[in-house]
Amino acid sequence: MTQHDHTYLTGQFLIAMPTLEDPNFSHSVTYLCQHSAQGALGIVISRPLEMRLADILDSMQIPAQNTAVADQPVYLGGPVQPERGFVLHSPVGDWEGTLAINDEIGLTTSRDILEAIAAGGGPEKNLIALGYAGWGEGQLEQEMLDNAWLNVPAASDILFDLPPIQRWRAAAGRLGIDLDLLSSQAGHG
Repeated sequence: MTQHDHTYLTGQFLIAMPTLEDPNFSHSVTYLCQHSAQGALGIVISRPLEMRLADILDSMQIPAQNTAVADQPVYLGGPVQPERGFVLHSPVGDWEGTLAINDEIGLTTSRDILEAIAAGGGPEKNLIALGYAGWGEGQLEQEMLDNAWLNVPAASDILFDLPPIQRWRAAAGRLGIDLDLLSSQAGHG
């Protein structure tokens, strides 16, 4: 760990400011899985698709053992590679293609984790997403300077337990910010 690592936002939520109008990120919360001088990668955790895990499992010919697993929502993780699947999960575990984000949360892209989840095993908590959000070198830093995002250390309950529609306000609430008040003040000088 270098003395500059504290400036990177890995493991934090990016909370879209009310004025951010990009349709990919408007009123969204993104969990940052990786952030370095080379850029950033995150998974939007507040955009469930009209798709269930059963749809993905069926397409991969993986049998689901119970309806609760099959009925899990799938999220639009971001606009980059929307055909690619990602599993945010806790605990990190020992899967084939896992990036350990911290001691508690991993991001896995390998089939073995979906097979375990479908069989009723796998990590205790998980969020399945298609696609990811990506930023090139310096891009996220510039967007932060342009006031497109707020950031706050992530909370597992918001990430895995809270209904998606509540995540944007709840994440901002961790900063003591009421986004509705920011919305009403936007554009008034």
